[in-house]
Amino acid sequence: MISFTISTHYSTEMIDITQKVLDVIRKGDIQNGLALVFTPHTTAAITINENADPSVTSDMLMEINKIVPDDDSYQHLEGNSAAHIKSSLFGPGEVLIISKGHAVLGVWQGVYFCEFDGPRLRQVQIQLIGK
Repeated sequence: MISFTISTHYSTEMIDITQKVLDVIRKGDIQNGLALVFTPHTTAAITINENADPSVTSDMLMEINKIVPDDDSYQHLEGNSAAHIKSSLFGPGEVLIISKGHAVLGVWQGVYFCEFDGPRLRQVQIQLIGK
């Protein structure tokens, strides 16, 4: 397993980690298999979406913040229930197919780390499976 740290700067943000993931896959020297990209945090997530236009991520954050507002009479004592809900909606990980040594991603797709309770130092873990 390969792990790297991300420093987030805002309470909610999406950070493009595509190149880091692709570098791990390239260095892993796996021709065909899978790459599991995972974050071990209950208030963060990993997702795949468009990485060509930065307004896509800002639109996504705008809407998820409307759907799950920060203050909505939550009972969780820590005060970050919205972040836990957002994390569960997005999910802690994604699986990428590796074919001929390369990640199979659409032309416009990128891998994002989603912060919902920042700023913080976060971990991303990647497990490569295959030959």
